[in-house]
Amino acid sequence: MTDTAATAGAHFAPDASVEAIADFIAGMLAGGKPRAIAVPGGSTPGPILAALAEREDIGWVDVAVWLTDDRCVPTDHAASNFGLLERSLAATGAALVPLEAGATPPPFDLVWLGMGADGHIASLFPNTDPVADGALEVVQLTPDPLPPEAPFDRLSLTLSALVRARHIMLVLKGADKRKVLDDALSGANDLPIARLLKAAQAPVTIFWSET
Repeated sequence: MTDTAATAGAHFAPDASVEAIADFIAGMLAGGKPRAIAVPGGSTPGPILAALAEREDIGWVDVAVWLTDDRCVPTDHAASNFGLLERSLAATGAALVPLEAGATPPPFDLVWLGMGADGHIASLFPNTDPVADGALEVVQLTPDPLPPEAPFDRLSLTLSALVRARHIMLVLKGADKRKVLDDALSGANDLPIARLLKAAQAPVTIFWSET
């Protein structure tokens, strides 16, 4: 597999380790002025958020951390992405912002996204038919079908919010997801990831590892 990207502005990072991803995010947060980022939930972000929380070179008090999406469950529920955010970053002093339907997020300095094997990003699943010019930037929706590992309604940033970011970062693992991504980059599918890449005006940095 070659690390080429047909979409303008998208490129693969040479190192997809936890340390490399944390270094990249820390670099985006440097500069001593207010920053706003959006981060995903799930299992992959945990170690990266833990590594970031230990970084003393980040001026966390100037950072607002949003979620790309969340499950509609209490924050103390195991499936709550905001609960993960609190456990990982509360001690840093960053402003942690829960998602609310109808909210208007700021233009993010960095949006960090994962991707499902079905090409979904945030909680924009193929059945949601996302568009990049919708009026709402945070919506509540019901995935169809509901993922069995997390059968909950969702709150999600929309493509309208995601593509306003100054930089987009994708983190994914596995050959199956790489095939979906490569097809999206080449225009061979119209899944949510493809729509994001097509509409994105900002640089897109991709961290991919086989395992």
